[in-house]
Amino acid sequence: MKSTIAVLEGDGIGPEVIQQALKSLRAIEECFGHQFQLNHGLIGAAAIDATGDPFPEETKNLCLKADTILFGAIGDPKYDKDPSAKVRPEQGLLAMRKQLGLFANVRPVKSYKKLLHISPLKEDRVKGVDFVVFRELTGGIYFGEPRGRSEDGSKAFDTCQYSIEEIVRIAKLAFEAAGSRNKKVTLVDKANVLATSRLWRETVNQLAQNFPDITLDHMFVDNAAMQLIQNPGQFDVILTENMFGDIITDEASVITGSLGMLPSASLGAELSLFEPIHGSYPEVTGMNKANPMAAILSMAMMLEYSLSMTEEAACIEEAVERCISEGILTEDLSPDSGYGTSEVGDSVARFIQTTAHANTKKSLKH
Repeated sequence: MKSTIAVLEGDGIGPEVIQQALKSLRAIEECFGHQFQLNHGLIGAAAIDATGDPFPEETKNLCLKADTILFGAIGDPKYDKDPSAKVRPEQGLLAMRKQLGLFANVRPVKSYKKLLHISPLKEDRVKGVDFVVFRELTGGIYFGEPRGRSEDGSKAFDTCQYSIEEIVRIAKLAFEAAGSRNKKVTLVDKANVLATSRLWRETVNQLAQNFPDITLDHMFVDNAAMQLIQNPGQFDVILTENMFGDIITDEASVITGSLGMLPSASLGAELSLFEPIHGSYPEVTGMNKANPMAAILSMAMMLEYSLSMTEEAACIEEAVERCISEGILTEDLSPDSGYGTSEVGDSVARFIQTTAHANTKKSLKH
């Protein structure tokens, strides 16, 4: 199978972790006979430095011509330290989501048996946790208008807006996902305070009637934040709006013990993007310390969701599990392991080849 992938490495550790993911992609290409055309584009601070635009038209066109997108990270300290900067890397990410119609962010959260001890939560709380968050991505307070400052600069304002159509399209995906899991959706909102949350609750309740086999419950976001720490195993599919989803998915990273283990997908009607959730992490850029697992697992999601390569995705996930079980981990997971970003990437790629060849032998015997 031939596929075209837009590769946007971005800023900070983005290029490092994406390079490790591409090692695994090349292993998949070799073992399964696929052909992947990689087209590289600029985004974020790297794009501002080169073009003045955090999401250049050239990058947008490159994405639109691709079958799918693999993305690294956005962010640079020189912009973080300058609140007056009129052009910021993060604007590129928001523009990309909006212009490409990437309306649904999907973030699976899974605990690994060999990593239970590194979570700041007690092992009995995180053991067996396996849920997924569906976060609406192109609406809410991040995009609402009007927004800005008063003329004298003493006040600031942001607007949170949602439409029924925006809510229905992501809620439908969440219910469909629950149908192949444990058949439970938890809507996280703040319906006791916010008008937008009341619209969410009314709309999702109505849609739930089309999915009679799915159990729907509701949880205020402040309670959900607490429940994620107290009893994360109760969740199956979490459905929520943009800002709430941004916050609770980062909170959920403590379950695995590291942001470096969490992949994500941003789905659109025509095109989808896959990225680790950890951000640019400039503190370790170029030091061979960044955890590439989230980027590699994001690529596995890309193969499954965008390219229908279920077996290939499972092969990557198995290789990651093997790395974990054998202790081939970066310092965020194992401070004394001695493995760096590139060594973990090499190991996952090697285990992909081993797994693929073993599965081929099994299929020949049968």
